[in-house]
Amino acid sequence: MKTRLILAAALVLPLVALAQSPSPAPAAPSYPSARDYDALQGVQSLKMAFDVTDGNPKVLVAKLSNIDTTRKQLIDAGVTPHIVVTFRGDASYYTQSDVSKLKPEDRSEHAKVADAIRALRKQPGVESMEQCSLPLPSRKIDKADLMPEVRLVPNGWIALVAYQQKGYAYIAP
Repeated sequence: MKTRLILAAALVLPLVALAQSPSPAPAAPSYPSARDYDALQGVQSLKMAFDVTDGNPKVLVAKLSNIDTTRKQLIDAGVTPHIVVTFRGDASYYTQSDVSKLKPEDRSEHAKVADAIRALRKQPGVESMEQCSLPLPSRKIDKADLMPEVRLVPNGWIALVAYQQKGYAYIAP
C-alpha cells in the first residue's frame, strides 16, 4: 500500500507543479517566405495598386500592416516592390488630421492609423499614397487637412485604372 502511495505521489506531484507553473508565451506565428512561391521564379519586380476603402480604424491598421508585410516578403525574396496605396470611401477619414469628422468612438484610433500611414510611406518600394477627392465633400473633409504623406488625386478610379494600364495589379485588401 505504501509503495502505491509513493508511486501515485511520484506521478501526481509533477503534474500539479506543471499545472501551477506559468504558461509559456505563445510562439510568434510563422509564415511561409515569399521565396516559397513558384510564381516568383524569374520575377524581378512586382507592381501593386492597393485600393483601401475600409472606415474601421482597427481593420485599416491591419490592412496597412499586411501591405507592409507583403512589401517585406517581396524584398526578402529578392523582388523589388512598386506599391501604390489609394484611399477612397470611408478610409478617407483617416488620411486627414481633423478628428472631429470621425465618429467619437473611432477618434482614439486615428493616431494609430496616421502612424501606420506615415511609417508605410517611408518604406522602400512604396511609391505613392493617394487620396481620391470624390468622397471628400460628402464627408465634409477639407483637402487642406490631408496628411502630407498622402497626395490628393481628382478621381481614385481613374488613377487605379491608369496604374493597371501601366502594369500594376489591382488589389482590394
